Amino acid sequence: MQTSVQLYTVREPLVADFGGTLQRLADIGFTAVEAFDFVGTVDVVDTGDNGDAPAAVEETDATDKAQRYAQALKAAGLIAPSGHAHLVGQDITAAFDAAEIVGVKTVIEPMVRDDKWATAEDAVRIAESLNAAAKVAALRGLRVGYHNHNWELATKYDGVPALEFLAQHLDPDVVLELDLYWAWVGGVDPVGLLERLGERVQLVHVKDGPTGGGLDAQIPAGTGDVPLRAALAAAPWLDLAIVEFDVYGGDIFDGVTNSLRWLEAATG
Repeated sequence: MQTSVQLYTVREPLVADFGGTLQRLADIGFTAVEAFDFVGTVDVVDTGDNGDAPAAVEETDATDKAQRYAQALKAAGLIAPSGHAHLVGQDITAAFDAAEIVGVKTVIEPMVRDDKWATAEDAVRIAESLNAAAKVAALRGLRVGYHNHNWELATKYDGVPALEFLAQHLDPDVVLELDLYWAWVGGVDPVGLLERLGERVQLVHVKDGPTGGGLDAQIPAGTGDVPLRAALAAAPWLDLAIVEFDVYGGDIFDGVTNSLRWLEAATG
């Protein structure tokens, strides 16, 4: 199992210094990251001859962002085996083009909003969309996954959590990235959930916090109520264990360092 970090965690430092932030993650000890916001165009500012106020803003080719991403990763000695990009109802060609440039092998739908899970029929439609994307991905040597939040566990159809119901309607080649914290917040024990879902789950987000917590309650791995150690032990087949904070109240680099050190000790 490889360790990684979701770059959404350090989104603000990335804006300030993309290459420097990646290098800092490498210096902390990460060899892999999970990409986000790698699909689409980059606005290039032409400052004019004197380098002062912008004279124009030019939209670059749609692959430019991915190319810059790939170059920065290479410079820092990092790889991005997985990445978050919207697939359901979106342009999957652009996502897969960018994934190939960056080196992402598993393209994960990061979120389908909570209001899209009202009925079992809604979940079936989401599964159908992911299945269709996975067929296209397979032709390009890629795979498709889905990442949960709390509502896919809190929402139930005849007593079955929506995420488990979704899994029943996914083609075998669609994987799940189980967010252990959000499963716990959603009221489902991630250990039992991993045992039920089995090798459908190939990636996990490792983050911690109190029972019933929210976005602003997340703390370094191993310091909260989520049974992370037991969950990781229950799924020895995992490809990736990925450190993430949606929000963190302290220094974010301290947070990811502490989480990585705990993860290394828990899985070493």
